[in-house]
Amino acid sequence: MTKSTQIIRTFVLSVATFITFIGFNAVHAAYPDKPIKIIIGFPAGGPLDAHIRLLVDKLQSSLGQTVIVDYKAGAGGAVGAQFVAQSPPDGYTVLLANTGTMVINPAIYTKSPYDTLKDFQPVARTAQQPLALIINQDVPANSLKEFIAYAKANPGKLNYGSAGNGGISHLVPEMLKSETGIFMVHIPFKGSAPAFTDLIAGHVQFMAESVPQAANYAKQGKVKALAVTSAKRNPALPNTPTVIETGVANLEVVGFYGILAPKGTPPEVVGKLSQAFKETLESPDIQKKMIDQGADPAYLNADQFSKFLAAEMPRWAKAVKQAGAKLD
Repeated sequence: MTKSTQIIRTFVLSVATFITFIGFNAVHAAYPDKPIKIIIGFPAGGPLDAHIRLLVDKLQSSLGQTVIVDYKAGAGGAVGAQFVAQSPPDGYTVLLANTGTMVINPAIYTKSPYDTLKDFQPVARTAQQPLALIINQDVPANSLKEFIAYAKANPGKLNYGSAGNGGISHLVPEMLKSETGIFMVHIPFKGSAPAFTDLIAGHVQFMAESVPQAANYAKQGKVKALAVTSAKRNPALPNTPTVIETGVANLEVVGFYGILAPKGTPPEVVGKLSQAFKETLESPDIQKKMIDQGADPAYLNADQFSKFLAAEMPRWAKAVKQAGAKLD
């Protein structure tokens, strides 16, 4: 090969590399250039669905793209989580998950199909919210103390519903049982919406669910709210005491929601998504709606959310162990 040929070849390779570099960065600079799909691991009509519906319009405005909400229900959110973990890491398929899916499932299942910290890239925490302890209208109790007394007088006759095995709505009643010595039979559902249907119909008598949806049903007179699991009373249920206030149990639990992408999603894509959620959650109108419903718009960016999850994993693993809740 002559010297001039080598020079020409080197020049051509350099130009090709430069074009590839420009093209690569142009692709990422253009993100998003097609609709983004947010996967929820529960059926439509549940708390996560209601939460994302509040954010979608502003989120689409911030991203300049359509946001599609899709449901892949099953196994306490694990089906949806596994689907996203195995999706291309390009920022176009992300997961909206709750406390149960992110940090309780890995502790409660002996063989979890995913590892929260290894299989996902946290994008943004979007909310924190307590749970409400609620009962069917026909249960002869108007306070948590009265319900505990009724449960003790009727061992094995009461059922509690949950959004599925392993979630926070499964663990909190188990924690209450451990604290008070009552016995209730767990009836898992494929999401909160069908669980609420059976609670209202009287097929299950008790539930622990996120405040926004529980407060909505309580205000309609469809269920009775006995207590909330936060340290302070919630604006959506101002007349409902905290569990600790009732003196029945020392129980304080606050759940959270967040967005996660598949591991390997480019940092610039994660950054754009996280910034869009920040702008959305900083909207005064959205903040008011969330607070009125009983949720706290508690945004964390990708790095902060990663550290938060790393700290929450062992805390919930300890709670699972103390409650004696374990699933194969």
